[in-house]
Amino acid sequence: MSALLRVPDLDLPGVSVRVSAWHVAVGQRVAEGERVVELTAGDVTIDLPAPVSGVLIQHCANVDLPLAAGQTLARFRPQ
Repeated sequence: MSALLRVPDLDLPGVSVRVSAWHVAVGQRVAEGERVVELTAGDVTIDLPAPVSGVLIQHCANVDLPLAAGQTLARFRPQ
């Protein structure tokens, strides 16, 4: 079973949301609440935390590609 990190609905119509940086590599252990990924939306930067403690098993979005609200960013194996 895996836990998912998804793009939040930022309520910024017409503004492109993108991954600007991954702070955790695939296979790396994280603590719940630890910063995992940085998103940019226009001039706004948002850091998203790990939803669970465990291991990041997959990046599901690439840097600089447009994202949609609800899109899966990463998968974690809880531990």
